[in-house]
This record gives sequence, C-alpha cells and structure tokens, in this order.
Amino acid sequence: MTYTRSAQTEIEVAASAEALFDYLDDPARLGAHMQKPSAMMLGGRMTYGFDEAQGRAVGSVIRMVGTILGGGLSVEEVVVERQPPHRKVWETRGRPNLLVIGAYRMGFEIAPSGKSSRLLVFIDYDYPSSAAGRIVGAMFGPIYARWCINRMIKDVISAFHES
Repeated sequence: MTYTRSAQTEIEVAASAEALFDYLDDPARLGAHMQKPSAMMLGGRMTYGFDEAQGRAVGSVIRMVGTILGGGLSVEEVVVERQPPHRKVWETRGRPNLLVIGAYRMGFEIAPSGKSSRLLVFIDYDYPSSAAGRIVGAMFGPIYARWCINRMIKDVISAFHES
C-alpha cells in the first residue's frame, strides 16, 4: 500500500543492534507513550491487547482501544516484517477509528555502527477517510506523527542512557 504522508527520525544509540532490537520488539514498550494521558492525546490514552505472539512475529496482531474527548478510538495492527536485529514493520488492518491519522505503516531500522547502532523510526500514513477527518488530519496529522516517532526515540534514549 502507498501512503500520502510520512515522518521519520534517525539517531545513534550506544547499544548493540541486538539489544536495541530486543527493546523495540516489545509493542507495549514501544507504544508506552500512548498508554498514558498526555496533552497530545488530549488527556486520552490507549490500551493494548495482543495475540499469543505478543506482536513479536510476522502476522502477529496488536489491538489498541481508547478514548479521546469522550469518543472511542480503535486500531488493529499486524506485523508485516520482522528481521532481527535489523528491521520491523507493522501496519493497520481494516479501517482505523482514529482522530488525526488514518491507515498507517510504522517501523524501525537498525544498522550496527561500531559499538553503537543507527536507529531510524518511521511512519507512513494517510489522513482519516471522512471529510471531517481529512480536515482535522491536515491540521494535526503531521504534528501527531512527528510526536509519536519522537516519543519512541525519547524512550529509547532514556532506556539506553543517551545524552
């Protein structure tokens, strides 16, 4: 599938590719920023649900449900690529019920670099399909997408004590 928008961030992490992949391979850890109320989530939060593979195998399903401004949110993702310790990609399945972005593909790539690793986190996405969703998406989708990948990067920095 081709998406109309994208965002990405790349950093150097003082960790082996294996350690970094192991950390990022846990969807609950990677999406921890979605599980806490925040200004970007307008006080809302998402709760995760996993299949038996816990989001750590190709075909594994990850479900998120939550609320924002009293309305329900839901999305189902499926892992479409998993190549330890270098790359993992997941994408939405069905029609996501989200506010500022619609269907998306997210992932990360890790390249060893001496005793460190180069980490790229990305999201390719569309705006929501409804007329109102396209308007809200155009206003806030890019901000939200950038916030999401930057939160993942900040969590990695905290976990590996980068400065």
